[in-house]
Amino acid sequence: MGKCSACPRLVQWCKDVAITKRKAYESEEYWGKPVSGFGPADASILIVGLAPGAHGANRTGRVFTGDRSGDWLFGSLHRNGLAKLASSTSLHDGQELLGVRITCAVHCAPPDNKPSTEEKATCSPWLLKEISLLLPTLKSFVALGKFAWDGLIDSLKAMDFQVPTPKPKFGHGSQCEVIGPDGVQRLLIGSYHPSQQNTFTGKLTEAQLDQVFELASAYK
Repeated sequence: MGKCSACPRLVQWCKDVAITKRKAYESEEYWGKPVSGFGPADASILIVGLAPGAHGANRTGRVFTGDRSGDWLFGSLHRNGLAKLASSTSLHDGQELLGVRITCAVHCAPPDNKPSTEEKATCSPWLLKEISLLLPTLKSFVALGKFAWDGLIDSLKAMDFQVPTPKPKFGHGSQCEVIGPDGVQRLLIGSYHPSQQNTFTGKLTEAQLDQVFELASAYK
């Protein structure tokens, strides 16, 4: 995935950010490439976010690593026994996910956090492949934000999952059950994204995020 060049605008943006850098990280070498998913290949929970952060994952090379959103996400996972450490700062920090995998709907950092419709579609096969490989052990999905919710539902439909109609609406704590092409029923849960906009304003609290992962972990 690190060599993918299917979306020229995103590829160039990742490289440009890696050159200009943020002042706080000017001494660091940025990853500046597509970022793959992180976690075991036999995970029972799949977390889907929007895209790598320009100075987070695009810098460190690991999804949700090196920024405040990642601090919130890994903090919650750790409190729920799903991550070895309460933070994720670099590829070499010793972090390990336990029964959960994290990925994104789009694998390159987009300008203004807004990938185009065409870029979303171009990147979608990566999510389809990741879900397909996890099916033997996968029990629940967690979508971080409406973009991830919509992208995940579209991907599930493309894989011939049975998804409730009308399309389930996104909201924090939204839930629906989906039936895979293997006949297995799985749970889809929505959560507000742990962005600074949501966490600083109190729209998303630690307790709310913890509850989402409690539900995902408990689903059999």
